[in-house]
Amino acid sequence: MSTPVWITATPPATHGELHVGHLAGPYVAADVLSRYLRAEGEPVLFTTGTADHTSSVHVRALRAGRKPEEVAEGYRAAITADWLRSGVEFDHIVRPRQDRGYARWLGDLFRRLYADGVIAARTRLTPWCEPCGRFLHGAHVTGSCPHCAAVSDGGMCHECARPNDGGDLLGAHCAQCGTPAVPKRCRRLYIPLEPHREALAEYWAATGLPPRLAALCESLVEDGLPDIAVAHPAEWGLPVPVDGFPEHRIDGCFEAAAMQLFGHGERPLPERAIHFCGFGHAFCHAVLLPVLLFARGVKLPQHFCVNEAYVIEDEALVWGTGRKAWALDLITEYGSDTLRRHVLEARPLGRRTAFDPDRLAAARRELDESWNSWLSRLFTAVREQSSGRVPEALPGGTGWQVLERRLLRGLEDLREAYSPEAFDPRRAVALLDEMVRSVSDFGHVNAHEAHRPAADGRYLPVLAAQLAVARALAAWARPVMPEGADRLAAALRTHAGGPVRSEVLTPPAPGTRLAPPSGPVFGF
Repeated sequence: MSTPVWITATPPATHGELHVGHLAGPYVAADVLSRYLRAEGEPVLFTTGTADHTSSVHVRALRAGRKPEEVAEGYRAAITADWLRSGVEFDHIVRPRQDRGYARWLGDLFRRLYADGVIAARTRLTPWCEPCGRFLHGAHVTGSCPHCAAVSDGGMCHECARPNDGGDLLGAHCAQCGTPAVPKRCRRLYIPLEPHREALAEYWAATGLPPRLAALCESLVEDGLPDIAVAHPAEWGLPVPVDGFPEHRIDGCFEAAAMQLFGHGERPLPERAIHFCGFGHAFCHAVLLPVLLFARGVKLPQHFCVNEAYVIEDEALVWGTGRKAWALDLITEYGSDTLRRHVLEARPLGRRTAFDPDRLAAARRELDESWNSWLSRLFTAVREQSSGRVPEALPGGTGWQVLERRLLRGLEDLREAYSPEAFDPRRAVALLDEMVRSVSDFGHVNAHEAHRPAADGRYLPVLAAQLAVARALAAWARPVMPEGADRLAAALRTHAGGPVRSEVLTPPAPGTRLAPPSGPVFGF
């Protein structure tokens, strides 16, 4: 049996809840691909983790007057619950503070890299806050990115995805008290990337990076690959297991990259890996993770699905009385089907997009007025014309052959949109909507067969045809809307899931008594 396709999604920092922008980024999209490949019979390993030791957790704890471990654990539980409620099903979620052996594994990796010369000590000017009495790194320091001038924390600019060393931030100041930072010499541990120039350039050339990520990587090579700090003097995080750095903690970005390897475990490395991440986090996936693999003598074929930022421009949607942008609140109000299809339609590829509550409401209307309306009419017709059972008839009716050909052509496009090579979940949603509209029109046109004076069972093939499409959609739509697809499969008394293939375009067994749900099939 072949090794599983390895799919990863960026570990989120546990300094806050998930909002709709997070779901529109890597998580739902990665779950769609995972579900499709599994339906095709391909083994999949789908992993992530939670970045509990990032500096943003410590900053949040300081501002709230809480312990950082309390902040990390509370938001970790909220994030994993939101994933579950939105239908995102990981095989393994690394929990840095709970998983047995994780701290020892990370320490051993760090120590080995230091012994091999991959990690080396450097003395550099580092931001220092005199009132707080601490060196500033990560979220503890804020300024302007020296590369793009955007507002940035230390370590990584989430706008241009280029690293900084904290000391080169423009106008650097303490995020806690606002005091301008002063440069102070500090000896820290770094990964110098320049020794990996050839290996990285060869790796990037063979990977087929998305254009913006390719531009970033080529710029890094042209400007001279930097040294990346992988530890800092800090109060929060896992301790550096190297003599001479007693008050230092392992950097959160380094840990996020290494966490992916821990999540994969001791399995044989796969034939390919597919990484889902926002562009602002791409450095960890495209630069640090390959370097860690090179250190193990591994060059793993990898593919990147990189999204831009999906921003919430109206802060009242997050912090206002209504709280209309948090994942938990939206799932509670709209259901996972509606929210998933919305974030896939609005997924920011190649450009930044903004959350629009009206578009989310439109996604619910599409499900109600098209998908659920058609299914409600179909279940009612089966009850009235066939005693609630699948009729003893082959699919037919006026226009059925045309509709069947159209569905099969759409199926080929749908399979392409689901495939790793041409992955486009927005296209998948549009294709599924068009299929439902087509079968709904077919049902309306043929509904008059039931009222002909000499109907003579003419309407039963029409019901069988629509039931065939319903059964197919229970499989074909499952990667996008698993909750509704499983509800539809239960109503049809068929197995949940199934391949996204033509063979499922058949009605349930004749005589099967249907079990329609009391409410909507998709969404609620």
